[in-house]
Amino acid sequence: MSSSERSGGPISSSKPSFEIRGAAGVPASPRWDRVDSRALIQAARGVYFSHLSESSGIRDPLGVVLAPGQPGGRVVFELPVLLPEEEFIELELIRGRSARGRRRWKG
Repeated sequence: MSSSERSGGPISSSKPSFEIRGAAGVPASPRWDRVDSRALIQAARGVYFSHLSESSGIRDPLGVVLAPGQPGGRVVFELPVLLPEEEFIELELIRGRSARGRRRWKG
């Protein structure tokens, strides 16, 4: 029997007795000096474009989570908690530069 069943009250929603380091806040961007950035972004684009072709696209995801050396990945709509080998690729990197962000030379 659980403690809430013994006491007859609801389960407490107090602050946990421990925290998972890195579980809060924005996930760190990949260490570009340790990964093949071209291959990582290309794999993230593949996952993202597969998602676009299979979904209604009501919400834009925040990005894609990949585990290098593993097939596939997952599109995420909330900030993920990553395993040590996983990489979070933000949507801005997957989509590439926007037309507004490009500098054009006008002569």
